[in-house]
Amino acid sequence: MTGTVTDNATIIRSAYEALARGDVPAVLAVFDDQIEWHPAEGNPWHPGNPFIGPQQVLQGVLARIPEAWEGFEIQVDRLVTDGDTVVVQGRYHATRARATGRPLDAQVAHVWDLRDGKVVRHQQYVDTRQLAAALGETTA
Repeated sequence: MTGTVTDNATIIRSAYEALARGDVPAVLAVFDDQIEWHPAEGNPWHPGNPFIGPQQVLQGVLARIPEAWEGFEIQVDRLVTDGDTVVVQGRYHATRARATGRPLDAQVAHVWDLRDGKVVRHQQYVDTRQLAAALGETTA
């Protein structure tokens, strides 16, 4: 069990590091073909249902980040593992939203579920009010 927990933490840490480098293919490589990506309720980018599969996550989330934000980064403050689940607490930071010029510094938590070394489910929790205000959008 310890090996799996360590491996899962390493997989998730490497995904955040790849995202920070702008290496989106490396991020997508840790996703299962049927990953369920659940944006936070109230997130302006939440379509009302999860994104299914790496391509939907790419189009609905990852490709939109550089379009919407300058200087976007995820600060990982804490990473907790429990079997095949990894929970990350941190903050979203961005220099400015392209639409409004407003900066972002929002509290965030991500819950990652893995199976056989691949992410099968992701749940985002974020300060959606702050996110929407910075983007100049309303929450769902």
